[in-house]
Amino acid sequence: MIIGAHVMLHSRDEAADRAFLSEVLKFGSVDAGDGFLIHGIPPAEIAIHGSDRNDLHQLYLMCADIEDFVAEMTARAIAFTPPSFQGWGTATEITLPGGGKLGVYEPHHKRPKHPAAKRPRKKAAKKAAAKKLATKKTTRRAVKAKSKARKRRRA
Repeated sequence: MIIGAHVMLHSRDEAADRAFLSEVLKFGSVDAGDGFLIHGIPPAEIAIHGSDRNDLHQLYLMCADIEDFVAEMTARAIAFTPPSFQGWGTATEITLPGGGKLGVYEPHHKRPKHPAAKRPRKKAAKKAAAKKLATKKTTRRAVKAKSKARKRRRA
């Protein structure tokens, strides 16, 4: 069914923000064509929060240690808000090179286990698996028949 999520960040300076994802956050990427990069991200979570409006979505990256994270941002001269304890986590907001803001927090809440994403099997793969199973069954039947024939000859 669902095999993952695709997050879109809109930017006034795409090249700088792509470089930030690659070089600072160390997210690997693939070229989807014409130099358009799609970056991989660690496993994600999704939560539904009550609201008086729909179509309001927020993106936060999670880190293992907020102090280490802001120290790295400081060393790279990347602007961020002072970390603040929120109960569910300690959060900051970094400013991307293109001017956009991105939330980052160290979670203090329980985290779900992340199942491995499974791609849907293609019809050809299903046919190949069915053929392999049928071959195994046929082979087993042939082995049993030969075994019975040997026993009859010995008797």
